[in-house]
Amino acid sequence: MIQRLLRLIPPGTIAVGAGLGLLGLASYVHLAVAGHSLSKADYSALSVLWSIVFTLGIGVFMPIEQEVARVVAARRSQGLPPGPVLTRGVTVAAVLLAVLVLAVTAGRQPLADKLFAGDDTLVTVLIGALAAMAVAYATRGVLSGLQLFPWYGTQLGIDGGLRIIMVALLGLAGVTSPIWYGLVLVAAPLLSVLLTLPPVLRAIGAGPPVAWATLLRGLGLLTASSLLSQVVVNIGVINVQLLAPSDAAAAGALLSALVLVRIPLFVFGSLQASLLPGLATTATTGDQAGFHSLLRRALGIVTALGLTGAVGAVLLGPWLVGTLFDAPGVLGHGDFAWLAAATLAYLWAMVLGQALLALDRHRAQALAWTVGVAALIAVTLLPAPVTLRVELAYTIGSVIVAATMAILLRHGGVRRPTTLTRPLAEAVAPAASGGIR
Repeated sequence: MIQRLLRLIPPGTIAVGAGLGLLGLASYVHLAVAGHSLSKADYSALSVLWSIVFTLGIGVFMPIEQEVARVVAARRSQGLPPGPVLTRGVTVAAVLLAVLVLAVTAGRQPLADKLFAGDDTLVTVLIGALAAMAVAYATRGVLSGLQLFPWYGTQLGIDGGLRIIMVALLGLAGVTSPIWYGLVLVAAPLLSVLLTLPPVLRAIGAGPPVAWATLLRGLGLLTASSLLSQVVVNIGVINVQLLAPSDAAAAGALLSALVLVRIPLFVFGSLQASLLPGLATTATTGDQAGFHSLLRRALGIVTALGLTGAVGAVLLGPWLVGTLFDAPGVLGHGDFAWLAAATLAYLWAMVLGQALLALDRHRAQALAWTVGVAALIAVTLLPAPVTLRVELAYTIGSVIVAATMAILLRHGGVRRPTTLTRPLAEAVAPAASGGIR
């Protein structure tokens, strides 16, 4: 029975899933140790740093991983080495990183004053963490495109394992500076890349160069969608710090709550690894019945996940954030209800977004996220208590995104993609790792 089940899942799912699991656990350990070791103000500053790193890091660099994996997979099917693709991918990542570094450096002092209580060292840590994510995502694209999923999962696992070890040592040593806890986000991913670099170097090879258009064709729209999706899920912590800077506990408490209610997103990562290639295959062959059947099953699964997580979060959330993260008791059961509802809607949006990608409708996906972010901004500006505003903004923004995607899918129908989706379907691991914190 077990062997039959294993044959049903895509190659590499177990290896990637194990790495994702350890990396997800590391997020909880990281924040739990920091929550018990730092003052409320310092934990709030770390929470804002965490949110910015993953908003920009995942939003900007995950699409590079996806496109590198897509092109490497296509070249692999033709017997061509991935070296020229990695060169192009690293160049794009370096250019985007340089733009981010220049922007952060130009606003260094305002960022420090508004977000980090005047501590500009955390701005330096932010730059280092973004650089680490740029390197990690570029190399993961090659590992995924070559279907070296054990190595891909190993990189994720090493990253997570190192985070756990590092923060445990910081906690045991009694470190009380948020800078050191932030530096873990720099050191762990860089070391994980170094330790898993040999298979990338062995496979690089030479070969004909890759046209820039091949790599950049869908990168702009993918980046827009990725960045906007991370804004929806992460901006609340940053907005709390901007709108209520005198409330030292609110940002940290909100991040702790979000980490709890987003547990279903970690579980969805494993499903996502097989969802995109399945949808892409049925779309490419024009199998409308198969496409809709798979989409309905995926929506049913994430709905069950979201509702299960919501019950636990609403009932136990206030107690868990205090116990696990030493968060102050500023959030009640109602706050967790809003956050859980937002997470459920966000899960729907993730599934529907995969359906749009499978149909090569990148513009429709980007449009939906744009509309959702616009709704989020509008709700955030309403006159109401700050915490309630950001919770409602996350909820309404996610609902608007999911509803817009559903309308666009229904309106457009299932048409065969105009571009080849097979290489994207083969590169399943990047999609699974995108939401990791």
